[in-house]
Amino acid sequence: QVQLAESGGGLVQAGGSLRLSCAASGRASSYYRVGWFRQAPGKEREFVATITWSNGMTLYADSVKGRFTMSRDNAKNTVYLQMNSLKSEDTAVYYCAATRGSGYDIWGQGTQVTVSS
Repeated sequence: QVQLAESGGGLVQAGGSLRLSCAASGRASSYYRVGWFRQAPGKEREFVATITWSNGMTLYADSVKGRFTMSRDNAKNTVYLQMNSLKSEDTAVYYCAATRGSGYDIWGQGTQVTVSS
């Protein structure tokens, strides 16, 4: 059973940066894509970015394109989300999740990101 653990959240001023990590344990190689999602208070969970384990191909939501960069370290079974030029609207709980292709079925516990204006 694969487990995901996020870390790296915190409080940052607008315009600042944070790097989130998502470490996978277990048979991580059985999952071919990992994504980041976020949920702000009172809002629906939304897609942020995704990366394919094998080739590093990434995809981003329009709201973060050009500011966030997702990467992976296959040797460490870890994916990262580098967040630059943070805005108050980026405040949310950030989750990583993994999929074998038919939906994201493994989720981490989430990490809080708070951007103060």
